[in-house]
Amino acid sequence: MDYQAQESAQAAPAQQYAGVGSRFLAFLLDGIIIGIVFGIINAILGTALKDSFATAIGSVGSIEGLLVFVYYLYMEATQGGTFGKKILGLRVVKEDGSLINWSESLIRNLLRIIDGIPGFYLVAAILIWTSSRKQRLGDRAAHTVVIKTR
Repeated sequence: MDYQAQESAQAAPAQQYAGVGSRFLAFLLDGIIIGIVFGIINAILGTALKDSFATAIGSVGSIEGLLVFVYYLYMEATQGGTFGKKILGLRVVKEDGSLINWSESLIRNLLRIIDGIPGFYLVAAILIWTSSRKQRLGDRAAHTVVIKTR
């Protein structure tokens, strides 16, 4: 058997998609991390932020909401996932398994707003539960998936 045939015979294992539970836990970890950062900023500036983390997620007009959006956008576009995802061994990739770029991250995160309505990510959970690739609306539009890396 030649090298190319042998390499083809050793197919890469199928990607294991991350479900609602692990994605929700990553979201909570990110919330804790963001809360700590906002707390440090408050301590340094000596002022209280007007919005809590939960309000910041839904308030696009607030500075805090913008910082949260930029955190998700930057981390996913440059690192393949937020700190919460990394801690849990999750990664955002294109459907073909390649790395995502800024445009995919932007699409995913803009649609995060719709995924969160109504209620606390109920739309996202339903879409993940009903998708063979466990994709929320943002994933479907950006042609991305969240996979387990370990």
